[in-house]
Amino acid sequence: MTGIRADAVVIGAGAGGLCAAARLAHAGLHTLVVDDKGRLGGRASTEEIDGFIVNIGAIAIELGGVFEETFNTVGARLDIRAPEPASSFFIDGKLIDVGRGGWSLLLGQLTKQASRILEKFADARSGNLPDGRQSTEDWLKSYTSNASVHAIFRNLCAAIFACNADELPARAFLTYFTSKGAFKRFGFCPQGTIGVWNALGSVIRRNGDIWLATPAVEIHTASGRVEGVTVIRDGQRVRIDTDLVISNAGPKTTVALAGEAAFPAAYVEQVRNGLRPAANIVINIASQKPLISHPGIVTFGKTRRLCNMANLTATCPELAPSGWHLYVAYAVPVPALGDFDSDAEVELALMDLREQFPDFGQARILSVRVMRDDWPAQRSCAGYDLPRETGIEGLWCVGDAVKQYGNGGTQACAETAKLVTDAILGQRPGLSDQARVQI
Repeated sequence: MTGIRADAVVIGAGAGGLCAAARLAHAGLHTLVVDDKGRLGGRASTEEIDGFIVNIGAIAIELGGVFEETFNTVGARLDIRAPEPASSFFIDGKLIDVGRGGWSLLLGQLTKQASRILEKFADARSGNLPDGRQSTEDWLKSYTSNASVHAIFRNLCAAIFACNADELPARAFLTYFTSKGAFKRFGFCPQGTIGVWNALGSVIRRNGDIWLATPAVEIHTASGRVEGVTVIRDGQRVRIDTDLVISNAGPKTTVALAGEAAFPAAYVEQVRNGLRPAANIVINIASQKPLISHPGIVTFGKTRRLCNMANLTATCPELAPSGWHLYVAYAVPVPALGDFDSDAEVELALMDLREQFPDFGQARILSVRVMRDDWPAQRSCAGYDLPRETGIEGLWCVGDAVKQYGNGGTQACAETAKLVTDAILGQRPGLSDQARVQI
């Protein structure tokens, strides 16, 4: 087995891992990223299907927060086109643009109890939040029984958090919509979402490297400290000695790589019983007839499983061959945090699409991906995140199982990367003066 050294090893080239690696490399740490897949982006990557640039999972990049700040900090170009208007609701076959009126415009059209709900949003902004045990559905039932309002809240929970309203703590829902970005500003990458990861990859390679199709098979520890990572590269075992490992593979995989005995018992218990993986269904659709005129993302009203859909080619026509429209629809199964019949849930989502769009019958389904189990939409649902510290010195987790409370999406993953790298770099002054061992 050959061996090398690196200042830092990042396991997993997803959103959190790449943001962390880019920050470390930019700060002067010679950083090596390893991933078992053959492309960057993890569950937010891109593939080509018959000339269509199709996103595997996440498609919308939120602007004005930590994600954009990461690109600015490391000097990477964030190539994003923002649709205008960005978000609308599609209710009973009609588009409702709430960009200017927000919650008050939307709820005011649906229920007489709108003022009571809006008062609770105002309370949440001032810090008066539920305790975390009450679900979003039960919280909403306290103020309205309106079926349309409940349908919208369910689909918002599904679209943002990949879960149902009865599975998401009301505290997490209200935290997101009152103190986080809440996807008010976002855009699509004209190269597919992988375009933003390639930009971060260029930064990492200035002071490090990225090894794709290179699975990590062991994290080495001794006396409560991390000492290295072993990977399989070109069929050979390679040990990378380092005192800093950031895992974007999720806490469950991280514990498996190092072995339970290396961790504090309390942390192992959290990993065993605290995670709540959340599932969704991603349906990529091509159509020669436009299905919807809205250029951004629409959230639906009453549906079986369908929660939202993005019109990608309205903003980024190069994602599809000439004459074609490209859409991606998202659905969330019931339950999303437990076992379900994938085939039955996909069929319910397709029934929704046929019902919502009269011309859906002529459309072409490019791919249907059920994101669940070890490849879920979220490794842990909002409100059920684990700490970023693992109890082993020098070993950290980033990504969508260790988010700040109530956050979601790639923005949340970027935030975990900033929090972890800020802590690391704060303990390592004078990085630019240190000699680096080149890989």
